[in-house]
Amino acid sequence: MLRMSDLPENPESMAGETGIRGWKAAILESVVANAASHRTADSPMPDATIVGAIVERLRWLAFPGFFGPRVVDPSGLKQHVGRLLDELAVMLQGQFESAFAYDPIGSHGCQASEANRRASEALAGFLERIPAVRALLAQDAAAAFEGDPAMRHLDEAILCCPGVSALVVHRFAHELQLRGVPLIPRMMAELSHAATGIDIHPGAEIGRRMFIDHGTGVVIGETTRIGDGCRLYQGVTLGAKRLEVDEAGRIRRGYRRHPTIEDDVTIYAGATILGEGTVIGRGSVVNGSVFVTSSVPPGSVVSGPNLEIRMRKR
Repeated sequence: MLRMSDLPENPESMAGETGIRGWKAAILESVVANAASHRTADSPMPDATIVGAIVERLRWLAFPGFFGPRVVDPSGLKQHVGRLLDELAVMLQGQFESAFAYDPIGSHGCQASEANRRASEALAGFLERIPAVRALLAQDAAAAFEGDPAMRHLDEAILCCPGVSALVVHRFAHELQLRGVPLIPRMMAELSHAATGIDIHPGAEIGRRMFIDHGTGVVIGETTRIGDGCRLYQGVTLGAKRLEVDEAGRIRRGYRRHPTIEDDVTIYAGATILGEGTVIGRGSVVNGSVFVTSSVPPGSVVSGPNLEIRMRKR
């Protein structure tokens, strides 16, 4: 095994063409030669660090005092939230402008003036929706508390439930997706995915009083539609049945390919439900580890084959 102590004090003495200069030249060439692998300041795009800070502050806004700075006394609450909104508005405007001006390979971003206009419109619409989003999140937290006997109080649902945490990010990201903000909603979703293990595409439509219990490994695809009062357990996949391609063999994008889950449906751990034509009817229960690719009438119980359990003495 090569140890640091084995290396010469002068790395360039490690041998001509294969020395440090050779490595450096090869690495630099690998960066410069592949335009898709790097961006420079003349290519506007959202800043991942700032988007992360925005996600953090949206959590503060969703449940002030549970996350972020604590307010000293109730009289300072409005002032605290007001300052938070001012800070968020500045951060969002700048990132929205970069997102609308973003010019990925094979696409075209907006001119600066147009990016500014679209960013301002998206920001105004987003800020207008915040009270409604906060109301939805309060219902999600209540659903988590009511649905999990291991929780002792509502505060535990807000502070400790990964499903609530994932929904905080998703509901804000979904609002940005609806307003056509490029890239940022997906960046937000992936930050949440990394933190919670719950993968929700910002395009997914999710109704009121959603409860994702445990949550690890849950996948909810882009065009999924979920009604009110639904409950999902760990390892559930709401995905596409197949990936379609166009005449040139390129993958198709922007079409419905994920299932619809109607109101008051419970889907237990490890179930997989696929396809845009698959509708799980209202009030149904989908048992764990089943594979569903066709619609289910309202009020159904979906089960797989019973496993035969055998026991013998060691």
